[in-house]
Amino acid sequence: MPSRRQILLALLSLAAGPGLATVPGRLVAASQTQAQTPGYALDLATTKVTFGFRLNGSWQNGTMPISSSQVALDPKRLTETRVAVSLDAKAARTGLIFATKAMTGPKILDVAHFPTIRFVTRRVLLGPEGRLSNGAELIGDLTLRGITLPLSLQIALFRRTGSAVDDLSRLDVTLQGSLSRAAYGASGYAGLVGDTVRLDIRAGLHQLA
Repeated sequence: MPSRRQILLALLSLAAGPGLATVPGRLVAASQTQAQTPGYALDLATTKVTFGFRLNGSWQNGTMPISSSQVALDPKRLTETRVAVSLDAKAARTGLIFATKAMTGPKILDVAHFPTIRFVTRRVLLGPEGRLSNGAELIGDLTLRGITLPLSLQIALFRRTGSAVDDLSRLDVTLQGSLSRAAYGASGYAGLVGDTVRLDIRAGLHQLA
């Protein structure tokens, strides 16, 4: 019977494409009959949640910290990936003090009544090559201001740049998407602030022992 290391090497040989030495290692789904691997946790030190919005016609950016997270990820069962993340809306910041005050106020996020924004996955769609990249989607529900609506995020999951081909202890993931703030009742200052909010999440994951 092949060892666990041999199984991992076989899995990664499928995932690695041309130029592996110069690009992040990609992960590809494998047989669901293989043994369960240790789970992963979010590395807050290497994770950043950024959002973009139009203010008077110009794009501005802000950040929002993660208050809690749960990650269920097995590189051998990528379609079973599940994520639950809560964001601290009270601590959201933009580069402009007046914009931050308006954003967290009652006409937009209303953090006094809705201090948390939460996203929970429902399913995962792999890309055409069976990877969590190149068109893969993370589909779930976003709850904002007490309103829960479906949200689809483009996802790309890679081995940490510079890591060995068989090293799955640290992974990097990017999530990108957009939403209508008016759909969640956060429609204040519509004449000054655009309706579309862009999401760009860059996260690090480390494997649990």
